[in-house]
Order: sequence, then structure tokens, then C-alpha cells
Amino acid sequence: MPHRLRKIRKNRGSRTQGWGRVGQHRRTGSKGRRNAGRHKALWSYVIKYEPDYYSKVGFTSPKSLREGAKIINVGTLNGIAAKISTEKQEDKTVVDLAALGYTKLLGTGRVTKPLIIRVASCSESAAEKVKSAGGQVLMETMETGE
Repeated sequence: MPHRLRKIRKNRGSRTQGWGRVGQHRRTGSKGRRNAGRHKALWSYVIKYEPDYYSKVGFTSPKSLREGAKIINVGTLNGIAAKISTEKQEDKTVVDLAALGYTKLLGTGRVTKPLIIRVASCSESAAEKVKSAGGQVLMETMETGE
């Protein structure tokens, strides 16, 4: 809605902006979604009905401690295997996902080529799809540089 057509444009300069006498628009603010007055006039309401309004619950671990798994699906891998592969064994394309930084292989999509995949972890459906296409999944433990 254009600003010049809004009701408030006609009320600018008036004392009450169309809200009548003084008390009709006090305490709660003009917007229903706000919680104005929770530390002042509505404090007794908060104490009585919402005692946990200001409390914090639970613990959020720091981002530095969270380990994010970098995943790839077998359908995506099927399309890009020839581009990212560096070697072949027995007419099968070898894909080293651990060297590419991927930590898990998931089973969404279809596999049409026989692939030998090196990865740290793999879902059961992904392993089954790769095996049914004539390939295999080699699970490797991730080595830390410590």
C-alpha cells in the first residue's frame, strides 16, 4: 500500500493519531505482537502466568565443538565420478571421498556405474545400491593430524 494512502498520513500532527483520549492506547504499545511493559506495568502478569518468561533453558554447545558431517548422495556421485576420479581398478572407477573432504555417503539417487568408493561412513542403502551396481564401498577410519 502506498504511504500516501495510509490512514496514519491523515492523522499526522493530531495529538492522539486517531486513538481517542489518553488511556486507550497506553501500556501495551500499538502493536499486538510486542510484549511492552513486561518489566513494568505487566510485571505481575509475568510473575503469575509466565514464570519462565525470562529464563534460559538448556545448553548450546560451542560451534567449535560441533562436528559437521559433509555428506554426498550416491546419485550425485554417479554423475560426477568420472570427473573426480584419479584411478581405475578392474574397469571400475575409484573415488576417494575421504581425500575430497566428504565424511558420509548417503543413498539418495541411482547408481549405474560400478564404483569403488573410499569413505569414512556410509548408510546401508547407499552401500547396497553401490554393491548392486557392481561396485564396493571401502570404509576408512578418519585419521587426525595430532
